[in-house]
Amino acid sequence: MVTGQNRTFLFLQGPHGPFFRRLAKMLRAAGADVWRVGFNAGDAAFWPDAKSFIPYRDKIDAWADRFAEIVDEKGITDIVLYGDTRRIHAEAVEAAQKIGLMVHVFEEGYLRPYWVTYERNGSNGNSALMDLSVANMQDALAKADLDVPEPPAHWGDMRHHIFYGALYHGHVLLANRAYRNFAPHRALSVTQEFRLYLRRLLLMPAIWADRAAATSRIKYGGFPYHLALLQLEHDSSFQNHSPFGSMTEFLAEVIEGFANGAPTHHHFVFKAHPLEDGRVNLRREIKRLSELHGVTNRVHYVRGGKLAKLLDHARSAVTVNSTAAQQVLWRGLPLKVFGDAVYAKPEFVSTQKLPEFFAHPTRPDSRAYRDYRHFLLETSQVAGGFYSARGRRQLLRQVVDMMLVPEDPYTALKTGTAAPRQQLRVVK
Repeated sequence: MVTGQNRTFLFLQGPHGPFFRRLAKMLRAAGADVWRVGFNAGDAAFWPDAKSFIPYRDKIDAWADRFAEIVDEKGITDIVLYGDTRRIHAEAVEAAQKIGLMVHVFEEGYLRPYWVTYERNGSNGNSALMDLSVANMQDALAKADLDVPEPPAHWGDMRHHIFYGALYHGHVLLANRAYRNFAPHRALSVTQEFRLYLRRLLLMPAIWADRAAATSRIKYGGFPYHLALLQLEHDSSFQNHSPFGSMTEFLAEVIEGFANGAPTHHHFVFKAHPLEDGRVNLRREIKRLSELHGVTNRVHYVRGGKLAKLLDHARSAVTVNSTAAQQVLWRGLPLKVFGDAVYAKPEFVSTQKLPEFFAHPTRPDSRAYRDYRHFLLETSQVAGGFYSARGRRQLLRQVVDMMLVPEDPYTALKTGTAAPRQQLRVVK
């Protein structure tokens, strides 16, 4: 029987919004005890149960010792966190593993937007997927004999994501007096973060218009094009699992490769991340580098939006390690990757040098990728989302049982103990 009896969960920082609070409520219903460490007023705002809230107001250098004290005082058996690379999480994960605590890591979905990622001990470049071959995955699937789950046609919560981000940073900006030692894990100040979220909310209509115009030019241009999937420069995957120190370094390398290898009638489209907030002036950098290499008239910039429309007619794609590359592989398009990524398997990604890739890109093994995708959908990819009420409901129906069983999602499928997955209703 799946139960939370004799388990005590310690929540650290989570996605913006009420997901962690709802998750804790269901764990309590399963019989577990739950505590939450808060590092700022934003954490406190989304955790209204003061009795189980532990404020951390000291400097970050004292966090490792305080974490050990909390584990001992509360009898912690499990820790729960969102993303594993920020310093407070990385130190907690390292300490937890040494003393045998179970580490539950949530992250944005590897197959987003219809799923989120749930793993044990690490995600992205620290994921157990990094050491699993496609052959390992195929063996596990052969024992399971399961159908591939299908996503719904409509399921988005980007507006909720932006809203909760602005609300979170607003609390940190205006009500953080009790947490004077708090230092954000990103380079910008809380004030700057809040202004960027607010600016993004206010400019959504203008951004939509700019994106629609750029997409129309590409759609009706009649030219073959390659696609660059851009990421947030402050994203943990870019910062911790890539060879680049800045997005400008990546732009410089791929534009030079395009200029030296692509046929002269081909174009290059740069697709910004949906949450790109302007802290790096990508349009200016792309224009500067395009002029430097003499390809200005063949380079385009699109501010976020849906990727599918651009992929429908693309010849190939390049990225550092964006999870959006999964959509590229699903379509069987050639893909060039520069950083560590859970999908960077030799069956899928090109090993060609950039000029050669743009000239004659090699295609992925689509059958092998479908097996890989199937494996993810039966293991770490959980239907739902963090930010919309509908997405949270869907996610909580599955993920609590996954947290309470002894095996991590990958081992559970291999041993035959994985819980049946929900079949998502396709919305017409």
